[in-house]
Amino acid sequence: MPTTIDPTITLAELVIARPALTAPLERLGLDYCCGGRRALVDAVDDAGLDLAEVVATLDAADAPATPADWATMGPAELVDHLEATHHVYLHDALPRLDTLATKVAGVHGSRHPELVEVQALVRQLHTELDPHLAKEEQVLFPMIRQLDGATTAPSFHCGTLANPIRVMLAEHDTAGALLARLRTTTDDYRVPDDGCASYRALYDGLAELEADTHLHVHKENNVLFPAVLAAEAALSGSTP
Repeated sequence: MPTTIDPTITLAELVIARPALTAPLERLGLDYCCGGRRALVDAVDDAGLDLAEVVATLDAADAPATPADWATMGPAELVDHLEATHHVYLHDALPRLDTLATKVAGVHGSRHPELVEVQALVRQLHTELDPHLAKEEQVLFPMIRQLDGATTAPSFHCGTLANPIRVMLAEHDTAGALLARLRTTTDDYRVPDDGCASYRALYDGLAELEADTHLHVHKENNVLFPAVLAAEAALSGSTP
């Protein structure tokens, strides 16, 4: 059966066109959020995978070529979507997983010392993402809503929206690195044979957190931010 995937497509473009491919890309360890601008062929090569096998795996996935609703939203609608879905999820998941990691490390840490690092990484992720979400909700997203309804370029205290967006991109990279360390430390979220229900709930929750955050960051890095910078440039008559 002929492939429907062009190996030169970027990972971001692939997920925008076929959002159901996020799950197999996660399993393959291919970074479509912070690394979304890379071509599939380059990402596969750097990961040491076989291109033909990866393309066959993606083709075999039940992922119709239908863009997701969020892929066609305007900037103001998209920030509403991000707050109502990913931000709400993180405000619930981060403190819950932080508490659970502390509990599991306290019970099982003597037999599984890696849980001490897991606890520290979850706490660091919580500490990093809480102010990040606040900066988006209280500063960047209101400015994006203002821009989306403007007919002339608004005057922002930060000058251009490229400045806060640059900060958000760097913080996304930090979160991505912490999630990658969590996956390595937990041996791909593998629960040991003596792991209890709380142990499993923690690792399942961290896997879910990773998948949701990857999609969250993808929507911002590869859809929202480019659209915002292009809109601001169009209103100011400059080049993004």
